[in-house]
Amino acid sequence: MNPKQLYEKMIDFKQYAVVLLAVGAFFYLGTIIPSEIKAASDIYISAGASTGFLVLSILFFFLSKQCQSKLTETEEGQEYLMKK
Repeated sequence: MNPKQLYEKMIDFKQYAVVLLAVGAFFYLGTIIPSEIKAASDIYISAGASTGFLVLSILFFFLSKQCQSKLTETEEGQEYLMKK
C-alpha cells in the first residue's frame, strides 16, 4: 500500500472514531439524564448502544494509530506526514 492511501486511511479511521465517540457519548447521556418515562429495558438498550459505540471508537483509534506507525516506519511515509 502506498503512503498516500495509508495516510488517507489513517485520516478516515480517525474521523470514524470521533463520530462514534460522539454518538456513544450521546447514548451515555441518555442513560444518566433522569426521566419519568424510562423503562428498564430502555436504559439497558441505551447503555449497550453506548458501550458498543465506544468500543468501536476505540477500535478505530487503534487502527488509525497502526496506520500512522506504518507510515513512520518508511521514509516515504515520514515525508508524506511532514507535508500534510
